[in-house]
Amino acid sequence: MFAHNKRLQYTVRVAGPNPGLANLMLEQFGGAQGELAAACRYFTQALAEEDPGRKDMLFDIATEELSHLEVIGNIVVMLNKGSKGKLAEGIEEEGLLYKDITAAGNDSHITQVLYGGGAPLVNSAGVPWSAAYIDTIGEPTADLRSNIAAEARAKIVYERLINLTDDPGVKEALGFLMTREIAHQKSFEKALYAIKPNFPPGKSQGDPRFTNVYFNLSRGPGEAEGPWNSGEQWERRENGEALLAVDGGEGDAQVELPADSDSALAQFAARTASATDGDPLTGAEIGSADPNLSKLAKGA
Repeated sequence: MFAHNKRLQYTVRVAGPNPGLANLMLEQFGGAQGELAAACRYFTQALAEEDPGRKDMLFDIATEELSHLEVIGNIVVMLNKGSKGKLAEGIEEEGLLYKDITAAGNDSHITQVLYGGGAPLVNSAGVPWSAAYIDTIGEPTADLRSNIAAEARAKIVYERLINLTDDPGVKEALGFLMTREIAHQKSFEKALYAIKPNFPPGKSQGDPRFTNVYFNLSRGPGEAEGPWNSGEQWERRENGEALLAVDGGEGDAQVELPADSDSALAQFAARTASATDGDPLTGAEIGSADPNLSKLAKGA
């Protein structure tokens, strides 16, 4: 059961209208790294979670993300307030009104015209929110790692938005939301490392022949080594060795076919085989402006 508290988790104070900035803020409202995506991701994970501690954490954070959605949505609406009435009531001449809502040089006019200055579930480019943003796989050691990365990406987006405005109230609110991304990342990391062992994700440990192999397949200037590809934990495969089939086979694709399928396939291959002799005339040569090709076509 949910109960809505009309007080925001963080007070929104906006110094003045700015429809262009409002449009950019939509990235955290209806975008891939936004608050709705986070709330839905953690809520659906909580529903399926078997561990009571993680379930409680996921429900708590999912619910907080909804409160953050409310905060960012209010920022969007407050930034759009100035143009909302003007557009609805047509109190300015057409040219002046158009200039007013397009002054920021981005797609804020779309938000104004289509959504009346509200907070639509789209990103800053106008792309509708999608459940495809919810990348849950149903394995805690994988989902928690994905959640950590999602919080990190959201923090970076908030940092970029903070750098775009000089409005002190907006900066404060965005700074709060950015900081909560850090707190959530810490919670997810603690939950991940409370699972022992937690690597590799899932149950299977993998084939020990290949678990610690690094294939050096990108060659040329810029070659570099570090703990990610060399050292005691790694077996490096270099040069030609890196290009061999690792299973010791020929490296080609094979299939065992029933006799009737094999015969039919051989007939098909023979019927569609390309001739290796001669030089067939093509439409490109017949219609070509190249005199050499035109001569060939006439000679044919």
